[in-house]
Amino acid sequence: MTAPQDIVFLLDVDNTLLDNDQIIADLQLHLVREFGAASASRYWAIFEHLRSELGYADYLGALQRYRSDAEFERSDDLRLLQMSTFLVDYPFAERLYPRALDVIRRLSVYGRTVILSDGDVVFQPRKIQRSGLWDSVSGRVLIYIHKEQMLESVQLQYPARHYVMVDDKLRILAAMKNVMQDRLTTVFPRQGHYALDPANIAAYPVADLSVERIGDLVDIDMRVLPGRESAALAPQEKS
Repeated sequence: MTAPQDIVFLLDVDNTLLDNDQIIADLQLHLVREFGAASASRYWAIFEHLRSELGYADYLGALQRYRSDAEFERSDDLRLLQMSTFLVDYPFAERLYPRALDVIRRLSVYGRTVILSDGDVVFQPRKIQRSGLWDSVSGRVLIYIHKEQMLESVQLQYPARHYVMVDDKLRILAAMKNVMQDRLTTVFPRQGHYALDPANIAAYPVADLSVERIGDLVDIDMRVLPGRESAALAPQEKS
């Protein structure tokens, strides 16, 4: 638990700071090239089934299930090991959205920055570390299965008078807003397939602030951010 802050900025990772859609596209190309279209389709079917079970994306878990498939075991294709290397050693830093790290530096002038992500306990931390995001927030990283259900834990670990959540999923923003009400300002970067899906946009309330891309936050005056009446949005000394 840390000392209370006037404001804490909570930052999602996938398709918020990091272009996860492009990572998936690169993985698809790798699968087709190394294993063929049929095997790639089988992997994604396993991946989606596992995601429906767990509630989050588990790329390595899907790979393990793919490996245990009886048909695969008979094929004895050792190239599967190369797929795990592709995932673990992927150059995630090259997939940061433009000015993503600048945004974190800018927000840290006004309050504490914290990565708040969903995901597994192996691949997601690896992604955050190799992208440079882990160091950019000095290790303040929280990873849950369903982060919108863990708000009490978030507030206990990083207490503040006011919070700002930056996320590409309106569903997550709406769920958090419903719990935290005026103590939370929601920021919606309209990037990635979730954010651009008309069905998702129509299904949930608008965020307090929307931007076309995450880098736009560098140019926004935090002193006029919606919800500022709940916290002193002035430059703070580092703690």
